[in-house]
Amino acid sequence: MENIEIIEVSPRDGIQNEKTILDSQTKLTLIEMARDAGAARIEVTSFVNPKRVPQMADADEVATSLPRGTGQHIGLTLNQRGFDRALAAGLDEANFVVVASDTFNQKNQGATTEQTIAALRNIMAQPHPIRIGVTIAAAFGCPFEGEVPLDRMMQVVDACVAVGPVEIALADTIGVATPRDVTTRVNAVRRAHPDMPIRLHLHNTRNTGIANAWAGIEAGARALDASFGGVGGCPFAPRATGNIATEDLLYMLDRSGVKTGMDLDKSIAAAEWLQSQLGHTVPGMVMKAGGFPKIMA
Repeated sequence: MENIEIIEVSPRDGIQNEKTILDSQTKLTLIEMARDAGAARIEVTSFVNPKRVPQMADADEVATSLPRGTGQHIGLTLNQRGFDRALAAGLDEANFVVVASDTFNQKNQGATTEQTIAALRNIMAQPHPIRIGVTIAAAFGCPFEGEVPLDRMMQVVDACVAVGPVEIALADTIGVATPRDVTTRVNAVRRAHPDMPIRLHLHNTRNTGIANAWAGIEAGARALDASFGGVGGCPFAPRATGNIATEDLLYMLDRSGVKTGMDLDKSIAAAEWLQSQLGHTVPGMVMKAGGFPKIMA
């Protein structure tokens, strides 16, 4: 457990449910701050219908304005059209989402889970110059169907792994998981697919996010999504509030001797800046308390 990768998602998941819509230059500044804080992989935008998610209406502009060769820039995609846009924008990686429950997949993507997997299979069958990872959304619970059985999650995981993504992410989209849930599900994926890298996308909706992150790391996940200030939420999932805060996660890992390559002070500064841009208090806690030990004036 010496090294854990943190993927900064504030430019995408962090702001996609905010009432304040940030302009393209502000988003690019946020991405630059994430890069300066040490984030090697950043989820920069999502290629979705701007009528449904107006916060991402400038996805193509943001993606094509990014400096190249400065790390891995990821675009979230839900279907063939979204993937084509990510490809055209010259991003390094596409994060393709498949929801573990049919009802949520229909609301999120206008298709069944099986239809979305078929679209992914078609994409993977074609030559492509970018990395493709898959996120299994609502892997721990669905806002519409309730509990997602482990067998159902694994059925979706197995179908996605079969097409050959570079990574599988398990997403607690509505923040219902407990550490035991995370341990159980990460272990299940590792047993079935021991060579597949596992990433976790955790929400802190019910104040279990940081505990879940530690459980995931102990179970073998080696990459975690996080968002400056703990901002975030899904527009199509009721009461799906923020992600785990990058700086909170960094504090725990730094104090535990786990290397991430990210700088806590710069992450706190980025969270404070993002809070000022959004115009309201954000959930992050370490940005309010500071690191430790801290030299007092």
